[in-house]
Order: sequence, then structure tokens, then C-alpha cells
Amino acid sequence: DWSSKQTYIALGNMMTAAALTGIDSCPIEGFHQEKAEALLKEKFGVDTDKYGLSFMVAFGYRKSDPEFGKSRRNFEDIVTFK
Repeated sequence: DWSSKQTYIALGNMMTAAALTGIDSCPIEGFHQEKAEALLKEKFGVDTDKYGLSFMVAFGYRKSDPEFGKSRRNFEDIVTFK
């Protein structure tokens, strides 16, 4: 369990490096681990007795830039000083 949680350090670094090169990414949880590992073993020859699936991440290029402006509210509208 501890080793699985430590993989999130690598995940964060991969996603940051991708963003710096213009590649979008999205971490994925909630997948069916046994089915995903069976697919890795069957289709890609991954030794699932030696390696386990901890998380998934999707990488890609966005089709187009979002068409919305500033999404944050003004600081003055949220914070007041007394």
C-alpha cells in the first residue's frame, strides 16, 4: 500500500513535465484494477505477478483552447477588511 501511494510522486512529476512541454494530462482513479491488469498481461505481456497497477494517467493535446475568460472572482469581491 505504501509503495502504491509513493507512485503519486512520479505521477505529479510526469504531469508537471508534460504541462511544461504543452501536453495536457488527467490522473485516473476508480478503474477496475483486476480487469486492467488482466488486459496489461494479455495484450502487452506485463508480468502482473511482479508489477501492479497503481494509477492511470491520460496524456494528450487539447483539440482547441477553452473559450472562456477569467474564471476567478475579484479579490475585492471576496475579501473584506474591518
